[in-house]
Amino acid sequence: MKAVCWRKANEVRVENVPDPKILNPRDVILKITSTAICGSDLHVYGGYIPTVQAGDIIGHEFMGEVVEVGSKVTNLKIGDRVVVPSTIGCGHCNYCSRDMWSLCDNSIPEGWIEEKLFGNITSAIYGYSHAFGGYAGAQAEYIRVPFADVGVVKVPKDIPDEKLLFISDAIPTGYMGAELCDIQPGDTVAVWGCGAVGQFAMISARLMGAERVIGIDRFPERLELASKFAKAEVINYEEVDAGEALKEMTGGRGPDACIDAVGLEAHGIGFEDFYDQTKQKLRLETDRPHVLRQMMLACRKGGTLSIMGVYGGFVDKIPLGAAFNKGLTFRMGQMHGQKYMHKLLDMIMEGKLDPSQVVTHQLPLDQAAHGYEIFQQKKDKCIKVVLKP
Repeated sequence: MKAVCWRKANEVRVENVPDPKILNPRDVILKITSTAICGSDLHVYGGYIPTVQAGDIIGHEFMGEVVEVGSKVTNLKIGDRVVVPSTIGCGHCNYCSRDMWSLCDNSIPEGWIEEKLFGNITSAIYGYSHAFGGYAGAQAEYIRVPFADVGVVKVPKDIPDEKLLFISDAIPTGYMGAELCDIQPGDTVAVWGCGAVGQFAMISARLMGAERVIGIDRFPERLELASKFAKAEVINYEEVDAGEALKEMTGGRGPDACIDAVGLEAHGIGFEDFYDQTKQKLRLETDRPHVLRQMMLACRKGGTLSIMGVYGGFVDKIPLGAAFNKGLTFRMGQMHGQKYMHKLLDMIMEGKLDPSQVVTHQLPLDQAAHGYEIFQQKKDKCIKVVLKP
């Protein structure tokens, strides 16, 4: 089969690789009909995620048709159309049983890398390095889905892929980001990053009762989408200081909650951005924490920071004193997709949400390298790329 394989930083190729096989009776094999390039795939693409090896198949946001079923999978059959969460949960450990699927104890075969990096094992993620399980990714013609008897969601056949695909990852990530804010009626929520996750975080914040939602980015097309699609007020941080603008917009108080939908490749302005870019290139700092710093200073006293952008390692120059003295609450983590997917599917079916509006590019799988380039470089007003195997 054909698959998108990582070769080195900023280089992927579509290669012929062996077809996946059933390895466990709880597996299914899926023929992929649509797969997306996620913002966190760019961290892999750029070489920022350790333990990715040349030749690894990448990608984790996908849906398709069941073509082979393991002997212990009784809830799926050949021909079923399904969406699969990007995080892999066993369904039976303490964490999965508590709907904390991205903390699964059993989906990473060998967890010594994560134990050394993080102190504990988390769930596996498709196509996201050997630290996260080493599973083949979804930017391919076929994929093996482990633990397919739990979490996988059957979807109707008469709804376009583009309306359903993002319940695999981007929508539950944004939704969980808003849920972690414990939004109260009348709250103001600020979201850093107006890509797909940021858009869904802003929409979710509205649905949860936020009175004002403010999106922060630098690309006009993303800010325009935030204004039209998510009904948000917007700040272009290249034109004004975002922290100062938020204070002015909230009467000096600051937002009640702040959501980071950017992660480890955050861009800043001036010396701070130069500092982070340089330290990251020299591997003296693994992640660029500009958004984290700005959220800590901008958020109101007693407010909440929700961190959904991916961070993989170590950061410095964090204003912890501000966070401590302001009494801020930090909530974060990989999304628990299996917890939210059915609810989000219902919202789409009821017409409350049309995720297809974030799609700007559809490309055949053979053009994956071009898709990564325009997404990373934000060329051609690219916001979200869907690949069609």
